[in-house]
Amino acid sequence: MKYIVCEEPGSFVLKEKESPVRKKDEALLKVTKVGICGTDLHAYAGNQAFFTYPRILGHELATVIEDIDDNNMGLKAGDNVVVMPYLSCGNCVACKVGKTNCCTNIAVLGIHTDGGMQEYITVPVDILIPAKKLTDDQMAVVEPLAIGAHAIRRANISAGETIVVIGCGPIGIGIMKLAQIDGAKIIAIDVNQSRLDYAKEKIGVDYTVLAGDGAVEQIQHITNGDLATAVFDATGHRGALESGTDYMSHGGCYILVGLSKGELTFTHPKIHAKETTLMCSRNATIEDFEKVIEVLENGQFPIESFITHNVDCTAMISNFDSWLKPETGVIKATVNF
Repeated sequence: MKYIVCEEPGSFVLKEKESPVRKKDEALLKVTKVGICGTDLHAYAGNQAFFTYPRILGHELATVIEDIDDNNMGLKAGDNVVVMPYLSCGNCVACKVGKTNCCTNIAVLGIHTDGGMQEYITVPVDILIPAKKLTDDQMAVVEPLAIGAHAIRRANISAGETIVVIGCGPIGIGIMKLAQIDGAKIIAIDVNQSRLDYAKEKIGVDYTVLAGDGAVEQIQHITNGDLATAVFDATGHRGALESGTDYMSHGGCYILVGLSKGELTFTHPKIHAKETTLMCSRNATIEDFEKVIEVLENGQFPIESFITHNVDCTAMISNFDSWLKPETGVIKATVNF
């Protein structure tokens, strides 16, 4: 079978190997499509935290079951399934309270262990979710949208709230649309005007603001001086992460969804005066995946405009560099296997 491995930063190699053999309580899956995540881009660029080489990337997967034992979920060969790519221990302090997304021993497919950029993969049955009526395109975006769903749930967003989302990449766009579905008013911030235009025209956000001088004043004007009750960073950029509370109201919350590799610095009197609730949002749980699957089944997410680039696995390596460049118009790229 074909597979693609990131041997070192800046180097992908297309190779062939024998198909894997599943063990007890595992399923053998045929991978049909892989979404390219910011994590994959960072790993290729050499600036991804918690990462070692060589590694088969890929954790946004559309798959069909090739072989599986009888199981209590009723899954069988031929079923389309979404893979929740977080391998948790089930026994640690986080797992015991249902926070499997931040298990102390977590291994994420494509990051800590080999992922789905291969024609076949074996995974534990308990991380499979029936895809029901979803298409391959829809299955391949469930995981990144679940990241957004989890962040929104962490922030306990209410209908009528005005929130800021920094970053109009795939995760940020997911947060915007899912929060909008929940009744929030959305202010999108980005350094790229074309991505702001996408957020306005295709996602339907209420307001867009170009990052930089004057952004805080624009948000004050939009909110009648209150600023946003919740601010989400979906960039992972240190400068953006450190300035996000500038957009946040007194008594508000700041949710760090993007991951920076280094240290962050906040001015304590500044965040203390607002009684800032500072929280991180990592990965997602089964509830978030199920929420996203429902949204996709209902046709509430613009999948056609969201996936901007798609190639076969044999063409991925020659195209990947272009996906690092915002000027190519990439929002979400996918690879067919």
